[in-house]
Amino acid sequence: MDDDTRGVRGTSADRVPGPAVPPPPTAPPRVPPPAAAPAPSVSGLGAPAPYPAPPTGRAPAPPPTATPVEQPSPEAPVDAWLRTPRPPQGPGVWRFGYTPPPPEEAEGVSDRSLLVGALISLLSALLLWSLWRNGYLPYRLVPLKLFTPGEWWNPGTSGGPRTIEGSDALTVYEAILFGLLAYGCGRIGNFSELFRRHVAGRGQPFLAVAAAVAAGFTQLLVWKETLPVVRPVLVLVASVAGGEIYQSQTVVNVIYGLIAAAVLWPFARLGRWRELIAARRVSPAPAPGSPPAPATAASPDQWPELRAAGWTDAADTLTAEVRTGRMNDVDVARLRHAWTLATRRPDRLAPFAEAVLRTGGAAALHPSGHRDLPRRTARHDVLTGQVRIGRCAQDQHNPYVRRGTGLALDPTLLGTSLLAVGPPGAGKSARLIRPVVEALALRALAGQAAVLAVGAAGAPLGPDEAFDVVVRVGNPASAHDLDLYGGTTDPDEAAAVLAEGLVGDVGSLDSRRSATVLAQLLGPYRAAHDHFPSVPELRELLDGTPAAIAGLRAALEAAGHHAMLRELDARARQAGGPGDPAPVLADRVALLDRPAFAGFFATGPDARPFALRSLGQHPLRVRIDLPERGHAEASRLLTRLLLAQFTAITAARTDTALFACLVLDDATHAVTAETVRGIRRLRSVNAGAVLALRTVDDVPEALHTPLLGAVGCTAAFSGITTWDGKRFAEAWGKEWVETREVAQHTVFADQPFTRALHALRKLVTGKAVTTDAVTVRQVERERWSASELAYSVPAGHAVIRLATVEGEHAPPLLVQLDA
Repeated sequence: MDDDTRGVRGTSADRVPGPAVPPPPTAPPRVPPPAAAPAPSVSGLGAPAPYPAPPTGRAPAPPPTATPVEQPSPEAPVDAWLRTPRPPQGPGVWRFGYTPPPPEEAEGVSDRSLLVGALISLLSALLLWSLWRNGYLPYRLVPLKLFTPGEWWNPGTSGGPRTIEGSDALTVYEAILFGLLAYGCGRIGNFSELFRRHVAGRGQPFLAVAAAVAAGFTQLLVWKETLPVVRPVLVLVASVAGGEIYQSQTVVNVIYGLIAAAVLWPFARLGRWRELIAARRVSPAPAPGSPPAPATAASPDQWPELRAAGWTDAADTLTAEVRTGRMNDVDVARLRHAWTLATRRPDRLAPFAEAVLRTGGAAALHPSGHRDLPRRTARHDVLTGQVRIGRCAQDQHNPYVRRGTGLALDPTLLGTSLLAVGPPGAGKSARLIRPVVEALALRALAGQAAVLAVGAAGAPLGPDEAFDVVVRVGNPASAHDLDLYGGTTDPDEAAAVLAEGLVGDVGSLDSRRSATVLAQLLGPYRAAHDHFPSVPELRELLDGTPAAIAGLRAALEAAGHHAMLRELDARARQAGGPGDPAPVLADRVALLDRPAFAGFFATGPDARPFALRSLGQHPLRVRIDLPERGHAEASRLLTRLLLAQFTAITAARTDTALFACLVLDDATHAVTAETVRGIRRLRSVNAGAVLALRTVDDVPEALHTPLLGAVGCTAAFSGITTWDGKRFAEAWGKEWVETREVAQHTVFADQPFTRALHALRKLVTGKAVTTDAVTVRQVERERWSASELAYSVPAGHAVIRLATVEGEHAPPLLVQLDA
């Protein structure tokens, strides 16, 4: 039996429509049930799952066995996927395996200036040391003679040492001066930055090898006494311990060893030899095929929430399913969501645990029986609900912490609604709409979302197998029709939504008056026939055909609906008056009264429509294909009607636990003043809408500002016009930036010699001698100007601004979209 969950008829709001295609053959369960009765559903999906799990996706059903062997497999991808960290980040950051970027470095000097400065500093130090050693610097011994006895020195300021003590003091004095000169040369020449950028920046083992080479060269200079190190140390040791200490060869060897170690120590620190040796001693990675290290009880793959609640057997079962690779990421997300729902109602805990023990990862299945999509075209993290759509570019417009990070969308962002604008071929459908539809479909399989994707026939929204319901408007082979009234039974509600879809784009008509006209006809017709009129019947009533009006009146009189007769009389009195919207409504209904749509919008007991109201009650995946090529006006009317129905139905929901999202691949002429107000209300009822436009001019000019203010996320693709860029620039606001203005002023010399030098320089360079005046100030500028959006966004990129339902927001980011 199928419990009427897989048929193509009876798709009312309180039932789950069947899948678009039959599911693949199902495999027998792992443990044969003792009775034929199906286990109760605890997924909270609104309908039972009467079939066992089909072998779909990356989690095929295991073969039947009474005692399954639980062998851990290191190749199980879900195990590593669960343990991957997902640190909390700002809006839109791809959290899966996120690592923060290194701290931003201040703008430094160029490599050329750094090398030239170091070379000049080194040459200057060598020159000073040569002048010192050759005695060309006057008064070079005066500081030393001030702190030593006079009998150690020959008379005169330039007199050398007279005694051995003077020679030893001069040796130590030269060593001290050499150290100060080397330190000053290193600081002035910025050798530390040169080492960090060109040696340490290349990492190991280059750093260790370079330090070893430098240490060997320094040791050679030390023991050749080119560098004053050995003799000053020996003099200091003799002055402290006495000259007799050198009579022992062992002591001498120890002193020489300490000198060599002291020379090597700074190079060992610079080369990080200890870290390199420690890294070499780390135990090698485990060989392929060896069992993974045992996980702790708090690891996600150990299901700690079930263990904390006392359901250890169920947690062990799911742990074994994960480690043996018999669960995929959708199974994990679905079971976590089902557990969350079960904890809210204690009476569901026992059925949930029993279902897990019986079917393992196939428990709490989606009503369709599917466990994954047939194909994915984007990177998804079902645990957080994120879908990666690109990477933030290395651009000055992007903050440093966001450059190079992945950009992802999730329900907290889509709950504020998203508007994407870009010309045809910019990648809206393939690089944004398709990934979003996939992510919502995966969340629907996990029982957490419902998605309605609307596009032209052939639009890349996903294969038929990825949806539960596929409505092909105007195609006789479609398994479902479309309910123009959204599944409601209230004539006033149906009239209001239908009027918005029919004439919401006509600025000269009042939607409320049009809704009144429709209500005057829909109410009496439903009272007489117990269903709303079909398209041909509604057209006849709006045209005021005498036969149609007389037939409806006779049916009402026979049934005794006197109140509805008064509604019909009021419509008859107002018909033909000035400003009567009925003719315009009839003309719009005539767009749907075409041979291609014959019987498609039928009503009554034999009709098979899909009611949009079921989208807010069940985790459905629905796709509607519109005949945009042959019936463009009718497609726009239906798109406008679906948007109006979606905003009205989601706003009236009492249970908002399920995230509902409408995705319009082409929202041209679909946005009206009423739907803009409805989009604003979506974020408070756990719903959202994704609208794609070729240009903002596809929306009435009076709605440009309200629409950009109603949505929290906006995306401007490459190729937009400057007019569209201006609207985005105004919506995104301004920011304070620091500007530097450089003014060049000609230098006028007063002295004859200086004027001669300036004239010579101008003769050689061809430019006058100038000086720069730099002005730094804070100014307020647009984050992205209209010209930048129109001409500076590369192909395959988009500028995206994000905001969450909690109020967090990110600045507009230049994103390289994933193919």
